[in-house]
Amino acid sequence: MKWNMRSIRLLPPAIAGLVLLAACAETQLVVHTAKKMQTATHAPATTTGVYKVGQPYEIKGVWYYPREDPDYDRTGIASWYGDPFHGRRTANGEIYDMNALTAAHQTLPMPSKVRVTNLENGRSLVLTVNDRGPFVNGRIIDVSRRAAGLLGFERQGTAKVRVTAIEEGRDIIAPKPETPREIRTALPAVPQGDVTVRTLAPPPGVKQATDVAPAAAPPTRLAAAAPRTDVPITGVGEVLQLPVGPSRLYVQAGAFLKVQNAHRLAVRLNRVGPTRVTSVFIDDQEFFRVRVGPLTDVPMADRTLQQVLAHGQTDARIVVD
Repeated sequence: MKWNMRSIRLLPPAIAGLVLLAACAETQLVVHTAKKMQTATHAPATTTGVYKVGQPYEIKGVWYYPREDPDYDRTGIASWYGDPFHGRRTANGEIYDMNALTAAHQTLPMPSKVRVTNLENGRSLVLTVNDRGPFVNGRIIDVSRRAAGLLGFERQGTAKVRVTAIEEGRDIIAPKPETPREIRTALPAVPQGDVTVRTLAPPPGVKQATDVAPAAAPPTRLAAAAPRTDVPITGVGEVLQLPVGPSRLYVQAGAFLKVQNAHRLAVRLNRVGPTRVTSVFIDDQEFFRVRVGPLTDVPMADRTLQQVLAHGQTDARIVVD
């Protein structure tokens, strides 16, 4: 039965009060149910990220231009990140897990796969790019804490690396065959030789996994070190042990079509450090690169990069040869 105020006024006072209380309780139930429905509607339904390339963006005065780049193959300095980003959303909407095998890159699509090779010890690992960064001059990729541990540079914080985009379903370590010879020879290639087999030591306090079947033929893929038992890990990757040779650090200040412009810049930068001009062919076009170095270590490369940037060379970057 529906009550209206006129019919309620005709009832004895005690009964009228009970009817009003019941009506108020019913109204509150309706409002409470509506709020619960509204909250459920606005709550995130999933933590799974979406495919994203993104628009150009600016960080600390530097512009970045995301794009699909299946031929991406570059050397430089890698760093890693963990807390306080653990548990926060990445640039494509996933939840960052510092114990997963992921990475942050400034321009590559998300998610995409890259092979990161530590040029100091030969460890090589496929990671999923699902975040943006690093935004520190001289760094080309930020890997998760777990990835840094497997690649062997968690303690020192940085490493000389090669980052190569890989196609879905294909593991490309060397440049693609269709790359022109001039570009292929210009890029620092992974040293040739047999792939050796070496089992990585597990993190302290963790037992080595014993249920990994040996590979049938070389190059041997090894199961990565046993995952920690104190935190969940989204998966255990495979680490390749590749042969590596000596590598050198440089700061590349710029590349020019005219050799006169390259030499002019080299003269200006001589006060920063030993400067050299080298040539490279890209798409049948000769470019003249201006590089400062070789440099002894990453801290020295960082200081040199800052000096070159101070000379107005905003495209300068650290490279490994």
